[in-house]
This record gives sequence, structure tokens and C-alpha cells, in this order.
Amino acid sequence: MTSDMIGYIGMAGLLVMLVLRVPVALSMLVTGFLGFASVIDVDAAISMMKSVPVEVLTNYSFSAIPMFIFMGVLASHSGMAGSLFDASRKLFGGWKGGMAIAAVSSCGIFSSISGSSLATASTMSRVALPEMERNGYAPSLATGALAAGGTLGIMIPPSIALLLYAILTEQSVGDMFAAGLIPGLMGLLFYIITVWVVVKLRPNVASPSDPTTLIEKIKAITGLIPFGLVFMVIVFGIYGGLFTPTEGAAIGAFATLLYAIFTGLRLAGLWSAVQETLALSAIVFFMIVGAETLGYFISASRVSFTITEYVANLGLPNLGVLLCLLLLYFALGCFMDSIAMLLITVPVVYPIITALGIDPIWFGIITVLTVEVGLISPPVGMNVFVIKATAPHVKLGEIFRGVIPFIISDFCRLALLIAFPVLTTALIAH
Repeated sequence: MTSDMIGYIGMAGLLVMLVLRVPVALSMLVTGFLGFASVIDVDAAISMMKSVPVEVLTNYSFSAIPMFIFMGVLASHSGMAGSLFDASRKLFGGWKGGMAIAAVSSCGIFSSISGSSLATASTMSRVALPEMERNGYAPSLATGALAAGGTLGIMIPPSIALLLYAILTEQSVGDMFAAGLIPGLMGLLFYIITVWVVVKLRPNVASPSDPTTLIEKIKAITGLIPFGLVFMVIVFGIYGGLFTPTEGAAIGAFATLLYAIFTGLRLAGLWSAVQETLALSAIVFFMIVGAETLGYFISASRVSFTITEYVANLGLPNLGVLLCLLLLYFALGCFMDSIAMLLITVPVVYPIITALGIDPIWFGIITVLTVEVGLISPPVGMNVFVIKATAPHVKLGEIFRGVIPFIISDFCRLALLIAFPVLTTALIAH
């Protein structure tokens, strides 16, 4: 049996394990080990299994991940989400649908600290959904806004997904964060516009927020300053070359810790945050070890090169290949975690886009955005089920109806980024 045939069988086996709900990390690890043993030999596979965990755990670039996770967990445990939503609600006080706009805005700002879509959706829904329900908001708008707002965590830097993509493809983390800034802010703006349009077309789904005075709005803006400072220090510090991504993650985590302590975080809360950070970091690193093992198998079987040659022989234009890849990511995004999906697919897809001469940073942003759309798309949008777990009294169909306008908004943003790559590359230093 040829090595590329073993590669195809291995990838098919990986998909079967994922469908059977075998943990993603374990699926990649088993496929990588058995596949590498089949292509090379068992002794080489055992040797690889000894070295890969050491390589991953001693890789300096990956050490930024626990720090970014710690930032998000601290923000969740210290009540920052509640303060953020309260400030945003006062800022948009008196607006029809103001609470929904505040929820989306809070998600966008919170995601700049958490770096995770699922964490953003889970945390903000606990804070904002009860308030919107008490004020007569339709369940579809309330849950749809939170599910969609949560997806901003995957794009607005510092994003763990963008960080991993940069490391996997050996791109500059600073450039990836800079490239994600405009698309991320576009998403926030487009979601706010979407809420406004929905409320205009269906006035009964929302009620006006309690009016607030100019002084209250100014105080609300002042309350957002700490979040903005953490965001600017990390992104502009990394982009400006003042410190490395790992140093930036440590500085951001320390700043978030100081703010959490200042706002009342107790020792018990800190210990709980540390425990949660360790658990989440272990899961992510287990997935990275699995992905590295799978990558060795893919390289040894040369399946990625075979696929690249096949795609080249099809004679499709670059746009056609890009749309096919994005369709794949959109489908996978409906039922798979974004980090796991990137770890599995990037080793296969990256040689294809480099062979076609596609800008890898631009492709990374387009890919992450497509994954973002998949997180709220039927039938298995991950963020939708996070909201459902937080609000079991809301019907699943109601949540999916609520996210449809936001999906349309995302497709409009995706079309703009494909048509005008400068929106992605404008902030990258050349």
C-alpha cells in the first residue's frame, strides 16, 4: 500500500472517530501514531511519541496560550463582564434595542480579553440575558445577539485562534493580530447595525432602554477605559515590537489580575481562576500534541502534497479553490471547536494556499471569519448550544431564528474582505 493511500485512510479514520465523538486530541494522537507507524515503522512512531510532547511543552511560542486563557478566566471570575455590560447599557440608554446593542458591544470588548468565542458567549449570556428578558426582549433577539456577539472572540485580538494559526504557519503573531483588528471591529459594527435593522423591521422584539443622562454616559465611557487600556497595551505593544507575544500575554494577564484584585477578587476566586486556567490549558496543549503528531503523519504520507497536486490539476482559479476551502471550513465550523479545527486542517490546507500564491495572513483571517460564521450556523452551531445551556427555557429553534440576521451580516463582511484584501492587510507593516 502506498504512503498517500495510508494517508487517505488515516484521515478517513480521523473523521470517523470525530463523528463517534472521540475527543479531538485523542483522535489526532491515535491517527498520527498509527499512521506514522504504518508509513515508517513502529519504533520510529514510538520515538516520535517520546519527543513530540517535549517539543510542544518546551516551545516558547506556546507559552502565551495559558496567559491569554488566564486573562479570560480572570475577567469571568472577577465580575468584569457585569461591569462591562452595565457600562455599555448606560452608554446606549434610551435607544430602542439598546440592551441588545449593549450586549453585542460588551461581547466585542470582553472578547478582546478572553480571546475565546465560547467563553465570551457563556460569560456574557449569564450577565446580559436575564436583564434583556426582564425588559421584555424577544428571546430570539436576546439569544441571537449574544450567540453572534460571542463569535467576535475568535477574531478581535488577542485571539487564541489567530495566535495558533500564526504559530502553525510560522507567520508573525503581531501581523496576524493587526490583520484581525479591522475585520473584528467591522464585525462589531455590522452586528450593531443588524440589531438596529431588526428592531426597525420588528419593533415588538425590543423595548427602549431606560434613558440615561449625559453625565451617566460619560461615566460609562470612563468605566470602559480599563478594558481599552489592556487591549491597546497588548495589541499595539506586540505590533510595535515593544515586546514579544508571550511577554504581551504576561503583561496583559498581570494587568487583568491587578484590575480584578482592585475590583474585589478574593483569594478563593483567584485560586478557582488558576485551577480553571490549568484545566483549559491542559486541554489545549493536549490538542496541540495531537496536532503535531498528526502533522508528522501527514508529512510522512505526503497526503498534503498529493492533494495540492490534485487541486492544481483541476485548473480552478484561485477564487474557486478559496471558496471550496471556505465551504469546508464553514461545514466543519458548524460542529467542531475552532481551535481543534485549525489544528487538524492547517497542516493539510496550508501547502495548497502557498502553492497557489495566496497571502497566508489574508487567508488566515478569511478562514477564521468563516469558522466564526459556522459557530452560529444550523444545524450544530457551537455558540448556539452554549447559549442554550445557559438558557434552557429558550427553544433551540428560537435561538437559530435569532442568529439568521447576524449570519447574513457575517456573509456581507466575508464578501467585503474577499473583494477588498486591503481591509485585512492595511495595518500590517510592510
